[in-house]
Amino acid sequence: MFEFLKAGGWLMVPIMLCSVVAMAICVERYWTLNPARVAPENLLAQVWGWIKNNQLDSARMKQLRQSSPLGRILATGLSNSRHGRDVMKESIEEAAGHVVHDLERYIDTLGTIAIISPLLGLLGTVIGMIKVFSEIMVQGAGNANVLAGGISEALITTAAGLCVAIPSMIMFRYFNRRIDSIVVSMEQETIKLVDALHGERKVDYKEKQAS
Repeated sequence: MFEFLKAGGWLMVPIMLCSVVAMAICVERYWTLNPARVAPENLLAQVWGWIKNNQLDSARMKQLRQSSPLGRILATGLSNSRHGRDVMKESIEEAAGHVVHDLERYIDTLGTIAIISPLLGLLGTVIGMIKVFSEIMVQGAGNANVLAGGISEALITTAAGLCVAIPSMIMFRYFNRRIDSIVVSMEQETIKLVDALHGERKVDYKEKQAS
């Protein structure tokens, strides 16, 4: 493995760093973007139960705010519910903007790695080919083994860059899809809360808890 990295030249160093960073981001985001952690399925039902039973005090609001990103949004909306529907919706949208920003953390970095990795590999190949042609000018084109070995080494960085870029791009798309799904789920839950508090929808919280 060390010989493989050494054969690719100094550009293998940033490519390998990209692979380490991409792997760390994938592990961290996979753990963080768990739908059950971001938007618990029965959270709205629990909150509505507190409201109906007059149990929504400051302690429960603090618990709700710290429980999950969806809980933070719901707590913000509930704190502003007495000011009317429009104010409540605006506060929810503002809180949701911060939550979505947190959900998208490091995703752009992963996309950047997916783009620059093959470019770094291509640069390494170009530099390697320049060296090969320099050897041809010095030694001539008669030694096929030397030429084949030089070209092979020149292509190592391209292969390494693609090996980093392909899974990075797959995970970049995967995390974006997961974020979109979570955002839609949170939006549906907050709309239900707004409509329920302002008399446009009834929430059967007992049925939800049973399911």
